[in-house]
Amino acid sequence: MSSTSANAATITVERDGHVLLMGLNRPAKRNAFTRQMISELSMAYGLLESDEDLWCGVLFGHGDHFTGGLDMIDVGTELASGDFDVPKGGRDPWRRDGTWSKPLVAAAQAWVMTAGIELLLAADIRVAAQDARFSQLEVRRGIYPFGGATFRFPREAGWGNAMRWILTGEEFDAAEAHRIGLIQEVLPDGATAIERAKQIGRVISERSAPLAVRAALASAQRARELGDAEAVAQLRPDIARLFSTADAAEGVRSFVERRDAVFTGR
Repeated sequence: MSSTSANAATITVERDGHVLLMGLNRPAKRNAFTRQMISELSMAYGLLESDEDLWCGVLFGHGDHFTGGLDMIDVGTELASGDFDVPKGGRDPWRRDGTWSKPLVAAAQAWVMTAGIELLLAADIRVAAQDARFSQLEVRRGIYPFGGATFRFPREAGWGNAMRWILTGEEFDAAEAHRIGLIQEVLPDGATAIERAKQIGRVISERSAPLAVRAALASAQRARELGDAEAVAQLRPDIARLFSTADAAEGVRSFVERRDAVFTGR
C-alpha cells in the first residue's frame, strides 16, 4: 500500500489492489471538516476518478466517529461567502459536480452529523455501525443542508422520511437509517462496519468487470437524471460495446471453464 505525503494529514489515502481507501483523519476533533480536510478529500476523489487502475473507492472515518460535520470556526468564512473552491485536479467532496464513473462505498460509526450524512448520500453503497447517530441539524444553526441532502435525502428515503429529519434537525439511530434506506447494512461496531465496506469494495474490484461496473453505474445515473427512456436508448449500444471487450471474452471463458474470471479493464 502507498499513502499520500505527510502534509495531507487530515485524509489518509491508501491503495488496496484496485480499491482506493480514503480515511477521514482528524479523530481528536471527531473528524470535523476544516478547509484543509475538504481540499484533501477533494483531491482523493480526483485521484479515484482519474486513475484508470482504481476501480472502486471506500470512505471511512478513523477513530471513534465518522464525522461531527463541519468545523464552523474554520469554514465560517467560506460558508458566509458561499465559496468552496475545488483545487485543481480535485472533485467536489460531496460529488455534486456531474456524474462519476467509479463506485463509492462508505462506512460510518458513532457521530454522523450534517455534512457526514451528505457524504453518505453521495456514496453508492452505505453501511454503518449499530452505535451510529445521525443528525441533519443545519436548520438549528440558521442554515440548511448544502451538500446534497435537500435532493438526495428525499430521493433515497422518500419525501416524508427525509423532511422528518431535515426540518427538525433531530437525532436518529442506525435502525432508523436502515429503515428509510439511508444505509444498506447495520454492523455491530465501527471496526466491523469499516471492514465490511472494504470487503464490498474488494468484491466489486476483484469479482466484477470494471468496464461493466462503469457502464451499469452510468446507466443507473442516466435513468435517474434524464429518465428511463434515455437509459433504455443507451442499453443496446452499451451491450454491443461491452461484448467487444477482452473482459467480456474472459467472462465467457471463465463460465465455460467453471472458474473465477480475471478481469483487466480492457
